[in-house]
Order: sequence, then structure tokens, then C-alpha cells
Amino acid sequence: MTLHSQAIKQQGQIFLIALAFFTRIPIPADTPYSADLLNKANRYFALVGLVIGLASAASFWLAHLVLPGSVAVIIAMATSLLLTGAFHEDGLADVFDGFGGGWQPEQKLEIMKDSRLGTYGAAALFVVLAIKWSSLTALAELSPTLAASALFCLHGLSRAVAASLIFSYPYVRLDEQSKVKPLANEQSQQDLWVLIITSFFILLFLPLPMALSLTAALLLVRYACGRWFSQQLGGYTGDCLGACQQLAEITGYLIILVMVAQQ
Repeated sequence: MTLHSQAIKQQGQIFLIALAFFTRIPIPADTPYSADLLNKANRYFALVGLVIGLASAASFWLAHLVLPGSVAVIIAMATSLLLTGAFHEDGLADVFDGFGGGWQPEQKLEIMKDSRLGTYGAAALFVVLAIKWSSLTALAELSPTLAASALFCLHGLSRAVAASLIFSYPYVRLDEQSKVKPLANEQSQQDLWVLIITSFFILLFLPLPMALSLTAALLLVRYACGRWFSQQLGGYTGDCLGACQQLAEITGYLIILVMVAQQ
């Protein structure tokens, strides 16, 4: 096997690790794993989002052929939840429980480790899912094709936004203290550039004005989340990345809806 072939094979294995980390999609049992490979896998988080987005968009489109848009959106949302095991939604709920119920960073982290769902987390989860459903339903009524495109694109773009926080902020929770799987907590410039380039190609699926507006809005979400997490904890945790992904995703749906409604 040539060095080029080996490099391609290794990148494929790294992508499979990212797929296994973020989804319940099975991968070959002989796929090598290490903490170093998991760190490198963060470069493909947006690509994994595209896999989830494609499945979600396809389920929406097929359901929309025989069912009302509101029901098709529910089916699309359920598809992504089943594929990810509500991985990011769990992070969102933990962040709001911890930030809402704790005073000091240590208290917030302790609450975030608790597997029970609190009032703040339940409220945040309800609001985010409601915004997701209502915005996509309204978008489906205006343009089913664009609703499917939004599902496909935002699942990828939102994960790129969340994963890019790894490059800019420190990781504040040790793996052994966490109730979740180990987390990619280091990001090289090369990893970041892969995320950026992947995002660029995702944006090509959208009209230019919409792509530019989304870019500006998602960069603002990234900045706001980074500041928020730093103020609350001094950095980020895996739960924080999940919360950022969810907030970026619904922001994207709202931006697309506003732009379509104004046409």
C-alpha cells in the first residue's frame, strides 16, 4: 500500500470514529481507536452532521409526499434524534440546568453531571424543540424544497460552529468526571481548516444572500456561546458544544425562514 493510500485509509478511519462518537450508526469493529484519533476526528464533525442532515431531509421529503408539512417535520426531527440518541439535546438541557441552578463553576459542573432533568433544562429543551418544529413547519409551507435543504445544511453547519469552539477555548471538564463519552478536546489549525472548508461547500447548496446571512449569524452564535461558556465555566465542556450546536441550528432555521418570508 502506498503512502497516499495509507493516508486516505487513515482519514476514512478517523471519519468513522467521528461517526461512531456522534451517532448510533454502527462502524466496523476493527476500526482503530485512540484519544489522539478522537481529537483528530473533530475535523469531520460537520461531515457527520451532513450524514444526519441527509437522513433527516430525506425522511422529511418522503413524509411530505403523503402527510402535512407539520407531521413531516416531526418525522424529520425524530429521525435525527434516533440517529444521534439526542446527544446534543442532552447537552443543551445539562447546560441550562447547570448554569441556571449553580452559583460557582464547580456547582454548575456538578449539576451538569447529574443525569436527571431539571426545570431549567426541561424548559430550554421544550423551547428549542418548539422553535425547531415551528420554524421548519412554516418553512415547509413556503418551500418544501428549501425546508429539506435547511435540514441538510444546518445539521452540518451547526456542528462546524460547535466543533470550532475547541480551537478557541479551554476544556474544563476531565473525562473521568463526566457522565458522557470522552471528548475531542484539542484542535489543530488543520482540523479547523477542514471544518471551515466543509462549511464553505455546504453553503454552496444555498442562494448566495442566504449563505452570507447564515455565515454572519452563525459566527455571532459562536462568539456569543464562547463568551457565555467562558463567563460561566472558564471554558467549554462536551455539554456546552451540544448546546452551541442546538442554538446554531435553530438560529439557522430562523434566518432562512425570515429571508424566505420576505421574498
